[in-house]
Amino acid sequence: MNSETLKSLIASGEIDRVEMTRSTKDVDKFREAICSFSNDMAGRGEPGYLLIGVDERDATFRLPITDELLQQFASYRSDGQILPLPVLNISKVPHPDGDGDVLVVQVTPHDMPPVRYRGRVHIRVGPRKDTASEAEERILMERRAANFPTFDATPCPEGELKRLDVETFRQTYRPHAVAEEVIAENHRTVKEQLAALRFFNLRRDCPTNAGMLMFAYDPLDLFPGAKIQFVQFDGEDLADEVVAEKTFTGSLITVLSEMDSFLKGRFTQKPVAISDLREQAVFDFPPDAIRELLMNAVLHRDYQSTSPVRFYQFADRIEIQNPGGLYGEASPQNFPGVNTYRNPIIAEAMHVLGYVNRFGRGVMRARRALEENGSSEPIFKFETHHFLSCIPKHPQR
Repeated sequence: MNSETLKSLIASGEIDRVEMTRSTKDVDKFREAICSFSNDMAGRGEPGYLLIGVDERDATFRLPITDELLQQFASYRSDGQILPLPVLNISKVPHPDGDGDVLVVQVTPHDMPPVRYRGRVHIRVGPRKDTASEAEERILMERRAANFPTFDATPCPEGELKRLDVETFRQTYRPHAVAEEVIAENHRTVKEQLAALRFFNLRRDCPTNAGMLMFAYDPLDLFPGAKIQFVQFDGEDLADEVVAEKTFTGSLITVLSEMDSFLKGRFTQKPVAISDLREQAVFDFPPDAIRELLMNAVLHRDYQSTSPVRFYQFADRIEIQNPGGLYGEASPQNFPGVNTYRNPIIAEAMHVLGYVNRFGRGVMRARRALEENGSSEPIFKFETHHFLSCIPKHPQR
């Protein structure tokens, strides 16, 4: 911004996106202004400006713009008082009337509203400065949903490229997702390569939630429920003795690989009599059915929940429970015929890695595996906050 642009901005009378002050001490006022400009309640899509060193009643007022003052305002971006972190540009611009400078804080409308300062959503509508009503906050949430229709596509401001296992992305994931000749001719940066597969947001310069979940060395500090908890009980309910337990944690690409190894050989076949003269080898729990329903739980779970995927083996059944009920257009009435993806990027990644063969077929494949094994039908329970699959043990095992 130059002096002429600043002069035009001051004269514009756009009081819903310009705030002027001579004060340098009213920290709450500054942060509330940054918060309200970030929320852009009017939906103009234009930056808001906080002008420090301008007094409408005293044209002769000038304020020394020191490095310490610039650093003070720059700190408002990352001190954690305003969340999600605001997008700011701090600059010193010559005063339009000469003989001094103005500190200009340019605030870009946030793509993940509502933005809060000390837990409050501050907004400006025309001359009104206030905290958002419930209805106004709902409008901001809907705007966020429009920008990032799913959680996994949303940028993760707390994430950083250095937290990602880039070598695993290069050596394990990328060859499955991108053609060999494209990789050979690739001159793009790692960030651009991740962004092309929707694991990184270039505009926000941070990984997406899908990028952090798939490749972060340790995503649990951001997604504490992103794990699978296996427990085997020596009986038919939770009060019985635990005979084995294991928790699968880490990046999804690691968890999926470890789950794959864990399931191999865990469930065995034994011959059972099907007539006076014939026997047939059957599983206690057919691995294909377990695998399909586990992958379903990982794919469709709500990663904003702090609850893990529960994989509990009882003497008479296996229960797989994931946080998050049926999503989108799916309902108990149309399940499993209608499928809406809560995490489409993670679904795509699991397909790329071969953990999902065909979308929307997992439940049907599980049912077929149980039928071919001579097992009973699985039972599904739909709750508001979780989804439960129950797989009965073969009656002769």
